[in-house]
Amino acid sequence: MTSSAKKSLTDLFNLDGRVAIVTGGAGLLGYHHGEILAAAGAHVVLLDLPAADPHSRARQIAGSTGIECLGLTADISDERSVQCIREQVLDRFARVDILINNAANNPKVEDVGGKPWSRLENFPLETWEADIRVGLTGAFLCSRIFGSEMAKRKSGVIVNVASDLAIIAPDQRLYRVDGRGEDEQPVKPVTYSVVKTGLLGLTRYLATYWSDFKVRVNSISPGGVFNGQPGVFLSRLEQLIPLGRMANRNEYQGAILFLCSDASSYMTGTNLVIDGGRTCW
Repeated sequence: MTSSAKKSLTDLFNLDGRVAIVTGGAGLLGYHHGEILAAAGAHVVLLDLPAADPHSRARQIAGSTGIECLGLTADISDERSVQCIREQVLDRFARVDILINNAANNPKVEDVGGKPWSRLENFPLETWEADIRVGLTGAFLCSRIFGSEMAKRKSGVIVNVASDLAIIAPDQRLYRVDGRGEDEQPVKPVTYSVVKTGLLGLTRYLATYWSDFKVRVNSISPGGVFNGQPGVFLSRLEQLIPLGRMANRNEYQGAILFLCSDASSYMTGTNLVIDGGRTCW
């Protein structure tokens, strides 16, 4: 490869001077999204709840990359909170170039008080509303507030983090417990699929809405990430995935960098599926 070709390759993924906001940025995947963007030169702003300590996580990224990063606490479902974050980011960096809508509740598949609360018949209305508020309303507010800044500058990228469960329904057989009746079996809650499917619609809407303003909007649909899940669950799930395993937590970094960089400059309104092949079957 010639030196000019190497330079062109580097330029494709270079994010020097750009400012990226990652919601849910201190979590399992959000941190790794921020890490790869900082490694490519972007100033990364991690947004999360106080308990997640985005300040410490941002310092970790800054320490490993040498890039100035920022951790801020915010409630992305509250418009005033997001507006306040916008002002802080603009005061610090004077621009917003990238938004990754990564934050979401993930209600667990478990019993409460001996009852399978996650079943549709028992699913609490307040949990439905809370999950929608974070996963969809939060993405809407962040897209509107930060995306508008990008539209003013006629340049920017939004990436919505959906899921393979935005494309297929949860296979509830993964969660079955032997010896229980059908109406007592734990299940993946309804809100996860609804929120993630909604993000695909938001992606298409924003991609066409801001196309004249040079704001590109895409989504990724990752598969499950290994995080110490029980062996029975893993053995069942791995049989549904052609690659035979769950993802490692850093295996979506390449896709995130691609979608946030000029390497994907002719790509908008698209959902990138990265699921080990699960949706092929």
